[in-house]
Amino acid sequence: MARVPTLARRRASVLAAAVAAVLALTGPATAAAKPPKGHDVSSHQRTVDWPAARKKGARFAYVKATESTGYRNPYFAGQYSGARKAGLIRGAYHFALPDRSSGAKQAAYFTQHGGGWRADGWTLPPALDIEYNPYNARRRCYGLSKKGMVGWIRSFSDETRRRTGRRPVIYTTTQWWKLCTGDSRAFSKDHPLWIARHGTARPGTLPGGWRYWTFWQYRTTGTLPGDQDLFNGTLDRLRIFARTR
Repeated sequence: MARVPTLARRRASVLAAAVAAVLALTGPATAAAKPPKGHDVSSHQRTVDWPAARKKGARFAYVKATESTGYRNPYFAGQYSGARKAGLIRGAYHFALPDRSSGAKQAAYFTQHGGGWRADGWTLPPALDIEYNPYNARRRCYGLSKKGMVGWIRSFSDETRRRTGRRPVIYTTTQWWKLCTGDSRAFSKDHPLWIARHGTARPGTLPGGWRYWTFWQYRTTGTLPGDQDLFNGTLDRLRIFARTR
């Protein structure tokens, strides 16, 4: 894993002290620190054995709540509450379909159906899953220009912030971000990055000016149900990250 910048360097990389305080929580405290393991699930996993996942090392989870403005994960309530009961720090994510409706409308739908947040130390920030179009391979960027895509993400983020008090974590790949936003640096200062790169020893080059990742989805299968993830820090920092506005 790449060396993480010092706290001083992190603080210098952001525009406001409050944002710096949140982003500085990510990153291992020492080279020997083991990043907490986690996983993300959706309706594909249905009923998850959360206590078993915790025994296998899971300490956090993201659960799919919504997609566009017409889909709700029918297993969300059980998955979300089950993760908490098993002692996992958990959060919800929204799968974006930018060709269906505005970012603000999808953020509103998301936050109304599970995508909330509270500063209780157990709830991760809402997350936006934005990646290649799974329904039309030819419209990889959903028919939006690079400027239009940046505007869509900003609209989603602003509405999420207005409704929850937190900017969303952004899940994406380096390739998609470069292709569809022009490698925009508009979000790296105040949005945690959840990078997806599978089957490699490290997450590799990060997109959009991000200097470090907060979550890394490194495999689609493994010992835990769903996709396999890591948090770039210690468990104590994960708890602080979950409760810091």
